[in-house]
Amino acid sequence: MKTLLTACLFSLALALTSSAQSPAPPQTSPPGPPPTVNPGAPAAASPPAAAPVNPAAPPQLPTASLPPGAPGVPPPPPGAVTSPAATVTATLSPAPAEAPAKASGLSSNFLIDNFRKGGPIMWPILIVSIIGLTVVIERIFWWGSRWFRRDPKLIEKVFTAIENGDTAEASRLSRGTRDPVLRMMWNGLNHQHASLQGALQVAAGIEIKRAGRFLVVMDTLVTLAPLLGLLGTITGLIRSFSFLGNEELAVQAVTGGIAEALIATACGLGIAIFALVPFNFFTSRVSNLEFELQTAATNLEVMLGAQTAAREMEIAGPAAVSGKGSSI
Repeated sequence: MKTLLTACLFSLALALTSSAQSPAPPQTSPPGPPPTVNPGAPAAASPPAAAPVNPAAPPQLPTASLPPGAPGVPPPPPGAVTSPAATVTATLSPAPAEAPAKASGLSSNFLIDNFRKGGPIMWPILIVSIIGLTVVIERIFWWGSRWFRRDPKLIEKVFTAIENGDTAEASRLSRGTRDPVLRMMWNGLNHQHASLQGALQVAAGIEIKRAGRFLVVMDTLVTLAPLLGLLGTITGLIRSFSFLGNEELAVQAVTGGIAEALIATACGLGIAIFALVPFNFFTSRVSNLEFELQTAATNLEVMLGAQTAAREMEIAGPAAVSGKGSSI
């Protein structure tokens, strides 16, 4: 349990650290002002006359929308005036690539931002969530391993041996097994001459205690998490109403306090819902195990009692015949 709790804490710290390192948006140089035309400069050259079109030459694409210096666009003649629209278009063209980087940074800091907005009550809620997750994972592994430890065929063999009167064989079959029912039966068979019922009750109590371990912790977490969320709601509202007298910061402070209240309540309810479903499932599994242990213990008591009564009748039979003969 301690090892699993340590591993969960380390994983959570690693996840928070990695999410806090958001990628920095790429820096782009601001677009410079469009070049100005010097009044003393010579006027732009008049466009040359249209050259004759060669029918065998391949068609050329229009280059009016491309900025100067782009591939396939001839450089402007010296002294020509550069269009400001082309410069603005060339400068603003990489702008759409900056949006995904900004969106990814916001999504990576979503959990940390909400955790900070939830106020100081979020730290107890975080501890409760870590403990609840650790307990749920530990119980899942325990019940999963118990599922593979069950051996109903071996239980039938043990009952068959007891029914045939071979308690030694039944004890040998149930020795060293990991099935809780067989362990209880083995304990009862080894102490049947002292107190069969007491031995069965002690062994069944040990198995039920193992199966119900940490259920009290889960029950406490289911009750505690909503209460912590309610406490965060109250502290957030108190913070909101404490700023109502200041007109300058009233709107911002009130909205921040309401966000704190809602975030704390949502986290508390989420943890309670997350822990409630496994708690009910594990409680039902413990009830089923208790029923199986009671059924097996009752069957064992009935079979051994019937065998004991049969032996007493066998012993009392010759004694009664011998007593009757002596009286004659």
